[in-house]
Amino acid sequence: MPASASNASCASTAPVGTPQQLPFLLTQKQGEAARALLDYVAALPLPGPDAQLLAALVAIRAARGGVGNITGQDLASLRLGDAHEAVNALRGLGWQLADTVFSTDPTAPPTPVTVPELTRNDDHPLPLGKQTRSRVSGWTTKSLSAKPVKKLPPAARLAGLFLAAHSTSRLLGSLPPHLPAACRAELPKLLEKGFLAELPGDRYRLDPQVRHLSGLRPPTEEERARTGAPAKPARGFRFDADAWLRWKEAATPGLRRHVESIESCGVCRFAPERVAEAFMTPSRAQFMSKQTKTLYGQWKTEHPDRGPQAAAFTVAFRAEHGHGPSFRQIGDGMGWDVPHQLRCFIVQRLLANDWLTSTGTVPWTVRPGTAAQEQGITLPRARTAPVVAQHS
Repeated sequence: MPASASNASCASTAPVGTPQQLPFLLTQKQGEAARALLDYVAALPLPGPDAQLLAALVAIRAARGGVGNITGQDLASLRLGDAHEAVNALRGLGWQLADTVFSTDPTAPPTPVTVPELTRNDDHPLPLGKQTRSRVSGWTTKSLSAKPVKKLPPAARLAGLFLAAHSTSRLLGSLPPHLPAACRAELPKLLEKGFLAELPGDRYRLDPQVRHLSGLRPPTEEERARTGAPAKPARGFRFDADAWLRWKEAATPGLRRHVESIESCGVCRFAPERVAEAFMTPSRAQFMSKQTKTLYGQWKTEHPDRGPQAAAFTVAFRAEHGHGPSFRQIGDGMGWDVPHQLRCFIVQRLLANDWLTSTGTVPWTVRPGTAAQEQGITLPRARTAPVVAQHS
């Protein structure tokens, strides 16, 4: 079974008992906007992290039109060392905000803040669309309030923003060149509190619990379809619409229904060429290196319940999609942040050990195997029969 393209939203289908993998907060473009915001703040002539943290909060809210609102509770939630000094530092840049921002009354109206350079139409420092501005603003708030960092000093929380924005979907990143010096000094605290899992030199790895804050990731198939971007071409496969139609017409009725359920899936939204490639390209046995098998031995020790959890995931996935998951969708949905070859080997072992089963090499037919069924993990009665028979 080919490992077809994945969809980040599949993480929401993880069954009860599976470690919850939160969906990414930012798309690829929104991640670029988050990094642009931080670069903008780092370039401002501000005295330190207190003012920089406040500037980040204000700038993203004022990015469209130059005016944003902030409440006294917003200011208090930043837990600045000296809030008055930070506000005065922004005023020194010409940013206009009244003393009402210091109000502790939760019923008081928000204070408007005007950032003159964000009011211009030409050469705008943060040219963001409405949705992007809103998503980055929400990401900023959630990143600063993430459990590992919410009680740390401003410099550490600002460092968390930078590192999350520059981290890939595989949790890896390099310290950004514009990371303020005060933030660099706080990096050990991010490691100590579990925001970072590793910090070797100028490289780092986010902890899996904050993976959803990552700002560097490739677009999903759903995002490609939504924006009209071409699907990533398959190596050695050229899509021919007429040939694909003839293939489906020659398929058995059951196989054709299965193909059409995937083509019409409103969650995956695969491009036609992606589905055609998976069915028309003969599957090949993959060579698994000794290193992959060694990594699997280490990985399975850390995932003792992988079989029941993966089987339950396929049930939840099919209920949402109307078809089974691909190898990649299983890995993404389960939150297995591992290399492609290891992910394939994991699923192959689950198939070999009867936790999962599939209809031969037919793509998107993975479902609970006999070992899972013995534990009561089964598809609804209407779907317990074999899905399709492979067309010869």
